[in-house]
Amino acid sequence: MVDYLANTEVNSQRIAEVESCFGASGQPLALPGRVLLGEGVLTKECRKKAKPRVFFLFSDILVYGSIVLNKRRYRGQHIIPLEEVTLELLPETARAQNRWMIRTAKKSFVVSAASATERQEWVSHIEECVRRQLRATGRPPSTEHAAPWIPDKATDICMRCTQTRFSALTRRHHCRQCGFVVCAECSRARFLLPRLSPKPLRVCSLCYRELAAQKRQEEGGGPGAGSPARAGCGASSGDDDSDSDEDKEGSGGGDWPGHVKFYDSGVSWSSFHS
Repeated sequence: MVDYLANTEVNSQRIAEVESCFGASGQPLALPGRVLLGEGVLTKECRKKAKPRVFFLFSDILVYGSIVLNKRRYRGQHIIPLEEVTLELLPETARAQNRWMIRTAKKSFVVSAASATERQEWVSHIEECVRRQLRATGRPPSTEHAAPWIPDKATDICMRCTQTRFSALTRRHHCRQCGFVVCAECSRARFLLPRLSPKPLRVCSLCYRELAAQKRQEEGGGPGAGSPARAGCGASSGDDDSDSDEDKEGSGGGDWPGHVKFYDSGVSWSSFHS
């Protein structure tokens, strides 16, 4: 299917439409041999709450963004190379269904589909594209993955000291190494996590000690080993010490029209091209 669509006019038109919806803020997506295989709306679990996001599956990348006007205007474009992706199906619960985790070394997050059928379609298509990309590039499957951020609402107390209670005055922070929700006192340290950022990032006290010890061992216990400016380990999702980009994207009330019921029954929210 990928080879058949690669150089067709309909594929070029589909990609041009996606580029147009992201506008000048998005990166160009048309490349020789690249195919748009599917698209749809999935629920992405962000730091503060779950939010609808539009996803586009290409033959070599996965693209997603915030919805301003469905099928017309998107923003906050994110591009993930498929050779870096590993998927993990998540168990069903009464309040959380049709979920799976998208894992990479730089960012990991949970999404859910409108139905079990759509989840299976997304997972099977993504996994097939990942296999094709790994064969094409000769790369082994990724084994290092970022820890997903635990949502703010998951805990009212610091997950490290278990003493500090969060409030309007005592804010939550996230460790970039383990993804735990922690207080300011338990996350004063900064450590350089090159896969995530060129500058040192917030880590919790436990992760800092482990990272520093690992760095000392790598450097033979030399003086200054374990400095906050030195580390090469995997990191948790997030860009810097500010709130995650997912929360910034959702500001301004442009996520989803208020009069439209998200995931209306009987509506297919994803489509795959052939």
